[in-house]
Amino acid sequence: MMEQFCLNSIVNLFIEEMQDNLVGVYLHGSMAMGCFNPIQSDIDLLIICKEKQPSETYKRIARKLLKIEESIPSKSGIELSVVLESFLINFVYPTPFEFHYSAFHREKYKRDKNYLCGGFEDEDLAAHFAVTYNRGIRLYGKPIKEIFKPIDRQIFIRSIKSDIDGVYKGIIDNTEYFILNLCRFLLFLKEDIISSKREGGQWAVKVLPFKYIELVNKCLAKYNGEVVSLELKDQLLLDFADYMTNEIEKLL
Repeated sequence: MMEQFCLNSIVNLFIEEMQDNLVGVYLHGSMAMGCFNPIQSDIDLLIICKEKQPSETYKRIARKLLKIEESIPSKSGIELSVVLESFLINFVYPTPFEFHYSAFHREKYKRDKNYLCGGFEDEDLAAHFAVTYNRGIRLYGKPIKEIFKPIDRQIFIRSIKSDIDGVYKGIIDNTEYFILNLCRFLLFLKEDIISSKREGGQWAVKVLPFKYIELVNKCLAKYNGEVVSLELKDQLLLDFADYMTNEIEKLL
């Protein structure tokens, strides 16, 4: 299986580059939650290490990740962040990260061998930690519950809320992503369930007003790779964004 080969390659890469400094490699996101679509889903990982590494180490890691990605059919590819163990022991929000790799940065890593994304803070990491704690998979290193702690509910809400900022523009440009993220955000607020995009959409079609059910079902079909494109009217998308943001605001 290509995905397992990719995971093994990434784990071996970090063992080789970090050696005793490596605390663990953890899978979260769609692959961990059983709804990975190899055509479009990211392979989402958290890498935890003990101490800061030289920038040259991360530049080598980026070059090797580019090579690994060449074997992946997914358009999105690998998304991972390297975080110091100390920020999990004494949690900081937004959480600093040492290194980040994703599709957004891929071309920069390709063009510039000195490019490095790291040394910043990321609000999204709190949500990734929560997903890892509740539903993640340990690929290497210490058990998840020894490293990760439960994330405060309000911090988790702030973290996932940042993921739907700009919803009125985003829902037109990136429909499937925003529709399903709104669904899983509302599911969490109503039932305290940490879900995947697919699970959020599957829940939503059971509880949302009838006029939005076909919309969510179409997004689920796109997410599952059953259709190639979505043909939806902008006004319906904006109405959905209005409805969902109002429902979400009631629960915040």
